[in-house]
Amino acid sequence: MIQVHGYAAQHAGAPLTPFQFERRAPGPHDVQIEILYSGICHSDLHQAHAHWGAELFPMVPGHEIIGRVVAVGAHVTKLKPGDYAGVGCMVDSCRHCSACEEDLEQYCDEGATWTYNAIERDGVTPTYGGYSDQIVVEERFVVSIPETLDLKGAAPLLCAGITTYSPLRHWKVGPGQKVGVIGLGGLGHMGVKLAKAMGAQVVMITTTPEKGRDATRLGADEVLVSRDPAAMASHAASFDFLLNTIPVGHDVNPYLALLKRDRTMVLVGALEPLQPALNGANLIFGRKSISGSGIGGMAETQEMIDFCAKHGVVSDVEVVPIQQVNEAWQRLEKNDVKYRFVIDMASLRGEVA
Repeated sequence: MIQVHGYAAQHAGAPLTPFQFERRAPGPHDVQIEILYSGICHSDLHQAHAHWGAELFPMVPGHEIIGRVVAVGAHVTKLKPGDYAGVGCMVDSCRHCSACEEDLEQYCDEGATWTYNAIERDGVTPTYGGYSDQIVVEERFVVSIPETLDLKGAAPLLCAGITTYSPLRHWKVGPGQKVGVIGLGGLGHMGVKLAKAMGAQVVMITTTPEKGRDATRLGADEVLVSRDPAAMASHAASFDFLLNTIPVGHDVNPYLALLKRDRTMVLVGALEPLQPALNGANLIFGRKSISGSGIGGMAETQEMIDFCAKHGVVSDVEVVPIQQVNEAWQRLEKNDVKYRFVIDMASLRGEVA
């Protein structure tokens, strides 16, 4: 077993505090990673605060992990010690259902094994995430990180990046298309960057002109203020695709009016009921669709990382030491970050040295 140091919530709503635990020694197909950077995702707060149910404590959050390989099992082929590697939202799946066989492990029929707040496939061992100094993961669920990527900015790609890349690729976003990204936050700012890199005309759809100005800096070609009825009317039936990143229940009906016939709006942020109710006429008249999308499978995640390396796309981040993680969470609850916090795990190693 490997002795690991991290930060954990001991019970729902508790502050994160130092926590020592064990991980398995690398097996034949495993990769052991020294964690260099761990992104902070809003879902870390939700789970540590028991907003979604079925939480397991103590909880070591973190599923946006970038690190250096320090050891590999005898049968590992794609990584070697010294390589940079990434671990995202899942660390295993059943591997034999139709979803897994189609490289869609995130939709595993038996349920993917999440990087933290889950139980390994052995049915006993809890998973602990990236707010720690080391992690051991089976090779299939590790991606290779090119040295050309800024490592701290690459950490959020393992969640925010793939969450926005996957629907953009699935719905074949590309040159000649007008794409709207709804909501400017951790997900939305990645949606703007990725859609622009794919060659689309990108419109940031946001509530205030102030947010719009930052969207232009990120690469948006135009800004549409959703609270301006005249502006919304001027864009009616003009979008080829809408990526909706709003993280709470909201009124989707005004956005459906922006779509062309036979086009789709995809939800990637809202995990709760939409309010007010969806008006069926907004779908029927125009044969429009509203869909949802989670993260990507492992093959697509590697594809996304390689795409970002090619196009120089990383997240805008604010780097914090692990000792300030609770303050970072408090600021995240107030949306006081542009656009992702990333923990420099060297601060943890200094703490336990």
